[in-house]
Amino acid sequence: MNAVSLSSVPDTDLAVRVTRDHPDRLIALAVEAVRQGLNTGAPLPPALDLEPPALRENGAAFVTLTRTDGGLRGCIGSMVAHQPLARDIVANAWAAATRDPRFAKVRAEELPDLSVSVSVLTHPRAFPVASEAELLERLRPGIDGLILSDRGRRGLFLPQVWESLPEPAQFVAHLKLKAGLPTTYWSQTLMIERFEARAVKGPSPWREETPA
Repeated sequence: MNAVSLSSVPDTDLAVRVTRDHPDRLIALAVEAVRQGLNTGAPLPPALDLEPPALRENGAAFVTLTRTDGGLRGCIGSMVAHQPLARDIVANAWAAATRDPRFAKVRAEELPDLSVSVSVLTHPRAFPVASEAELLERLRPGIDGLILSDRGRRGLFLPQVWESLPEPAQFVAHLKLKAGLPTTYWSQTLMIERFEARAVKGPSPWREETPA
């Protein structure tokens, strides 16, 4: 598994600990959730007493399904920690496969062409800025994830989005669109939160299961 590096996050943070110590288990939880859900209609919740202690802690994770051509196939996650991390991964893996409103449900025959990544988020913190210009100046490309909220709308970009939107102005404009706001939108009531994430990913875990 490959881990995306973090900056300014202490080693004691859950995102650092679980991706450093249990990367294979994070992927296995997501893979098994999708496999089991497609076979039986819904995945079973993980047995927490069998999981490493860190995965029993409350944590927030996003699960991303990607096609072999690099195209997104599904991405669902939690913005804040509200349940044990193992359960959050299982729930969001199944949701990424079946409830991302941008895509049809994943079919079993697609699995060999899909890869899985799990991103564990640090706790979002308020990011007060006086203007959009200040926001663009202070953003750290490749490091910061961002949440924008206003007028009952909310959007989140993981740090990995910088790979396809490397310029801060692009990043923020597309996040506004994701939140259902105009690209030119700015308001003193706009809530901005910043976080970091550690991601683990690997090649398609299902390809080796396909008969030759």
